Amino acid sequence: MAVLVLPQASILEVASTLDPLRSANRHLGTQAYRWRVLSPDGQPVPLTCGIELPATGALDKAAGADALVVIAGFKQAEVANRPLIAALRRAAPRFAMIGAIDAGPWVLARAGLLKGYRATVHWEDFEDLSSAHPEIDVVPDRYVIDRNRFTAGGAAPAADLMLHLIAQRQGAALARQVAASFITTPRDGADPQMQAERPRLDPRIAGAIARMEAQLDAPEPVAELARNLGLSPRRLEMLFRSTLNQSPGAYALGLRLAAARRLITDTHHPLSEVALRTGFSSQSTLSRAFQREFRRSPSTLRRPK
Repeated sequence: MAVLVLPQASILEVASTLDPLRSANRHLGTQAYRWRVLSPDGQPVPLTCGIELPATGALDKAAGADALVVIAGFKQAEVANRPLIAALRRAAPRFAMIGAIDAGPWVLARAGLLKGYRATVHWEDFEDLSSAHPEIDVVPDRYVIDRNRFTAGGAAPAADLMLHLIAQRQGAALARQVAASFITTPRDGADPQMQAERPRLDPRIAGAIARMEAQLDAPEPVAELARNLGLSPRRLEMLFRSTLNQSPGAYALGLRLAAARRLITDTHHPLSEVALRTGFSSQSTLSRAFQREFRRSPSTLRRPK
């Protein structure tokens, strides 16, 4: 496996991709899996945690690998420049399988390598990737395998994906041994990315949060939300306050403002569009709520430092 790691990827995503394979080799007592870490220029890759990941070379060192995996995180549009995209397009026919982790599907999409495929991406990028690349069937799953393409939404889904691939090749018993080594339970690829992260919440609260997250652009009034969950507004309020120490309305507003902050810092969408995507009636309404929550205006996040 050739693993192309782009600058500003997460070390957790790299580990989630490679450590299950390393553990599988340990349990098998043989090198069933081998890999080499590559970078766009062959030099060590700066990761989000501040350390540099050594690389054995650039993409030309991927020759002979059965599979290519692209791991990307923040600023993928900047670090995956045109020469790299062109190199990926040229190299693609050499591999039996091609995959991508987190923001990596953006890179494959720009290279035309996901056209006509089902794929997933990190949940923060789902709507944008789907809109920018209608030729791809983008789904909100944890991971997706479609013929000779595989994609995962982030670090934990990448580990689930690797365990699935191990099970396909060496059997479910080995995959369970590897999962036990990391004290984890693999999840199915079709599981939603976000719902799986709240296994211990009261199902009624989890259901409310799922509805809030699915309707950031058109938030439900609390009374309507409660009715759709089969609860009274008072009961929903009590559940939220006893478990999360805030009201349902405050929690929903926090989700919308967090989404707005991500869109402001991670995209170039106009603030008016950010407001609409996160359920605010206007840019000024978003600005006032943003100022109250974060003690700064949205526009300051885009000013050069």
